[in-house]
Amino acid sequence: MSGSNGNGRAPAGLYPRVARGQLGVLLIGSGSWGRNYVRIFRELRETRVVAVCDTALARLERIAAEFPDITLVQDLDVALSLPGVDCAIVATQAAAHFEVARKCIEAGLPVLVEKPLTTSSADAARLVALANRRGLTLMVGHTFVYNAAVRKVRDYLESAALGDIYYMYARRTSLGPIRTDVNALWDLASHDVSIFNYLLDAEPEWVSAIGARVLHTEREDVGFVSAGYPGGIVAHVHVSWADPNKTRELVVVGSDKQVVFDDLNARERVRVFSKGVKTVTPENPNYGEFMFQLRDGDIVSPLIEGSEPLKNECAHFVECVCTNKAPTTDGRAGIQTIRVMEAIDRSIAQHGTPVSLPDKAVEDGRSGRTPAYAVR
Repeated sequence: MSGSNGNGRAPAGLYPRVARGQLGVLLIGSGSWGRNYVRIFRELRETRVVAVCDTALARLERIAAEFPDITLVQDLDVALSLPGVDCAIVATQAAAHFEVARKCIEAGLPVLVEKPLTTSSADAARLVALANRRGLTLMVGHTFVYNAAVRKVRDYLESAALGDIYYMYARRTSLGPIRTDVNALWDLASHDVSIFNYLLDAEPEWVSAIGARVLHTEREDVGFVSAGYPGGIVAHVHVSWADPNKTRELVVVGSDKQVVFDDLNARERVRVFSKGVKTVTPENPNYGEFMFQLRDGDIVSPLIEGSEPLKNECAHFVECVCTNKAPTTDGRAGIQTIRVMEAIDRSIAQHGTPVSLPDKAVEDGRSGRTPAYAVR
């Protein structure tokens, strides 16, 4: 295949089966998250699950018990050669993402890779370049970008309803599950980094992070991250595998209003507080003290579309493959998140020393502009 477009998009007309509503899906990796992909792609009318590939026989047996009509394969090369496979979903452990996705692209398949896209930005860049050369869709599973509540928060930011954005913070804690392939920051904080980047349409300029191994394992199970975004916006994340309380919360604080996204609150996932504080210029210019205007008003819970984020993500992937549309979370979005995670690792190794991120706006084809809703 040929026809690179620089954005990991597939040239139109390459997938004749799509026109018949029969996009054949190969799932690679059948853990708990992989089984969700099987369920969803069976529910989407545009797709059918052709095969599931996993090296672990026990996991394949669970798939067979639940979905007896799906072909099960342990060898990836065999799976990639099966007839009727039009695209691949990579849901293996993170360390295997690069090699598995590379084989899929070289086999001519558009691919959706679970987050993180890879475990290094260099490998992620190689995947993007390879997909571009082959003219194939490459998408990363930053699921929260497809969460209707997160998109509602972004709507508030883009409409300037919150005023100047001062800062934001997130908490993503629970008692396990404990992964063995990445630490808690790569597992949990990468979600919030992708959300921050999406909400602000920017990458941080610096990060500072500390981590702890309170469970005495080989990887950090608790972490605290601060990041500085363009326009003076500060973001903070607390993640933990060892916390007694499960939290999934994001707060955006503006000069006029504040927004709270609580993913565990089924009734009010987004709440908007008409509260804020502004600095007021004193009438007497010789008056040395700052003056502040406090505002305390109503609390509003907007209506949020009742949709499953992972299903939204999968439907978007199918749309991109079928219509030559660039994914919202394309390979470049994956690279941007990984660069931040690498900087977090470097800061942790230096006991919280701030680490600057290089300016990649031009390289990524972005303007690098300060968001209109940033602090002035």
